[in-house]
Amino acid sequence: MNRIVESQLSFESGGKAIRLDCYAPENDGQRFPAIIGLHGSGGGYPLVMVPGRVLAAQGFAVYVLHYFNRTDTSWVSDRATILRHGPAWVKTVWDSVSFVGEQPHVDPERIALLGFSLGAYLSLASASIDPRIKAVVDFFGGFPKEMKLFMRRFCPVLILHGEADDTVPVSEAHYIAQLAEKKNVPYELQIYPGAGHGFTPEIMADASQRTLNFLRKYLKQAAI
Repeated sequence: MNRIVESQLSFESGGKAIRLDCYAPENDGQRFPAIIGLHGSGGGYPLVMVPGRVLAAQGFAVYVLHYFNRTDTSWVSDRATILRHGPAWVKTVWDSVSFVGEQPHVDPERIALLGFSLGAYLSLASASIDPRIKAVVDFFGGFPKEMKLFMRRFCPVLILHGEADDTVPVSEAHYIAQLAEKKNVPYELQIYPGAGHGFTPEIMADASQRTLNFLRKYLKQAAI
């Protein structure tokens, strides 16, 4: 287990200051794989850190991205607002990958995204156009069908979804799996029977362990 050092950083995107909460292993000159975490439509930053702290303790530099800063948003509840702000949020994710990759303790060849709900949609949308993103962990999200026209690639994805989710239907999880199969890209799919939009502590513990195993697998190669 690594000692975790917590800090706050910021960078500029679209003329706005964007906050990053950083949870990183104590730095001894080593470069770590980095995980950028994206919250859902409610701006639930602490939720991202349930698996995030597990990852940081196991040698990953974790950054929680406050992408709502770009649009001065605190809560989103309608599709029209999501569609209007979506491009700006995706650009913010792109800029965050650039910024995180420049940090002295980060290996820029080993960056992944971890998204919850809306954040998972944005993670998969960003990964479909940004080759710097090596893997995505999707917590009860989906892939924006509007991005199919712009998709240039797909990366390994871990899909974690509740069977009884009435906010983001489980069909979205199966759609991501179909995209991965069509692109001949590795994926892992775990559907939790009876789970809704949001996981119990027991399910979250299992999902966090799956997340750790998946990211170890796909970010294991060190930079040259």
